[in-house]
Formats: sequence, structure tokens, C-alpha cells
Amino acid sequence: MPTYPWIYLGPPIGCGYPAGPEAAPAACEDGRRLLAHWCRLMAMHTPAGPDEVPGVDVPDRRGRTGLDRAGHDLDGNPRVRVREVELLSSSWYVLRRTTFDYLRTDGSWSTQERETYDRGNGATVLLYDAERATVLLTRQFRYPVYVNGHPDGLLLETAAGLLDDDDPETAIRREAAEETGYEIGEVRHVFDVYMSPGSVTERLHFFAAPYTADRRTSEGGGLADDGEDIEVVELPFAKALAMIGSGEIADAKTIMLLQWAALSGPFAGRDR
Repeated sequence: MPTYPWIYLGPPIGCGYPAGPEAAPAACEDGRRLLAHWCRLMAMHTPAGPDEVPGVDVPDRRGRTGLDRAGHDLDGNPRVRVREVELLSSSWYVLRRTTFDYLRTDGSWSTQERETYDRGNGATVLLYDAERATVLLTRQFRYPVYVNGHPDGLLLETAAGLLDDDDPETAIRREAAEETGYEIGEVRHVFDVYMSPGSVTERLHFFAAPYTADRRTSEGGGLADDGEDIEVVELPFAKALAMIGSGEIADAKTIMLLQWAALSGPFAGRDR
């Protein structure tokens, strides 16, 4: 029988908080987050049996099970038959190895294996001021690029983040506020892209939105609890474009949005 540390979850989860009815939505959201956190803690402290696999038979550290079922119900392509899905890791995101049969163009079947990395889908937004001809970017440390040869690992990027349980527009409004401190108004959906289709499942939703000084509600910088340490960087649009050629901007989503802005977005047809 596992023993658990004493965990204080705060007031009872619900909407009857002493602060009054106006505090109910925030209180309920806090309650949901506390409950999710409690479930993750319980999963971390619950030992798996000798034949049980975390993330498959019993909850992993994020409370998930059945992660080896992804892909078994796919039927959109009759040339693909999924045979087996093996969960390799679910420490935070999910790494799977899938064995499937594939009907080749010559009519023969081949059995193939692919490893896929599932971190969920995401969204990104280019914040721009058309009147001042500026864009608002972020700078943050990215260990994967640092270990792959980038001089310091600090990348200039458009604001972005994972959807979690939100729709793309809601998610990018949240991320823009957290990272840049700006509450954005009307957003324009630009396109959706699979960023690394050879191995990563993520689909990224691209947006653009204007920003103005009066819409800034905080300093931004990201969430300290998530280890984020984000610098907000405002640049003239022409300079940002030039930084693609110089290599100072080397992030794919940022390059795509800047080029879109120049070709058919808010800065199309302008002399630069």
C-alpha cells in the first residue's frame, strides 16, 4: 500500500467561495487545476505492478493511460494498416514506435516502423503594428538548438504555445498575454502547418494580430512556474526581415509569418 505525503488542496472545489459569485469562475478554474495537479501527484506516487506499464495500464505522471492505442483506429488511408504501437516514453510528451503495413505504388506490401514524438498541437501569432511598421517578438533560451550548434541557444520567435485543452484562437490569446503582456483583439488565421512531419505529430496553427501600447496589461515574460524566462523584443519590420538573411532569426514559424506579412499580410506592397 503506497503512502502519500499530506497535500493541502485549498478550499473545497466548487463555486461557493467566500469571495462572492463574481469570483466563482476563477475559483472553479483554480479547483480544476488543483484537482489535475493532485491526480498527477497520485500517479507519481502509485507504483506500477510487475506487468503494468505507466501510460498504458496505469496512469503516467500526467495521469494518462491507453497511450499505446493511438493510430489503431485510423482508416482514412486504405494503404496503411497499423499492426502494433509501442509506448517508448511518456515522461512528459509521448514517444511511440509504430509498426504498420504499407501498400507501395508497385502493388507490394511492406512492413515498416516509425517513431513519432507527440507533444500535442500548438499555435503561434505574429503581433504587428502596421502604422509604426513594427513587430513584437520574444527571445528565449532553447536547449535543443543550443545542443545542435546554436551559439547561445537564444532564439527570436513569434509568441507561441501548446493548445492544451483549448481551441487554437483561445490558446494563442493566452500565450500572447503570458509571453508578451499584450491582450490582443481581432486575430487573423493565416494557415496551419505540420512543422516536422517526418517524426513529430504537431500541427501548428498560425495567426496574426495587431498590437497597440494601450493593450499591454503586464510585463509578459512567460510563466515562472513553467521555467519560462522570456524577453519581449520590438523590431522594425524591415529589420526583422533582414535578420532572416543574416541568420539572426532562425526559427521556422517566425520566418514563415514574417514572409507571409511581407507577401500578402499587413506589410504587403510596402517599400522596405
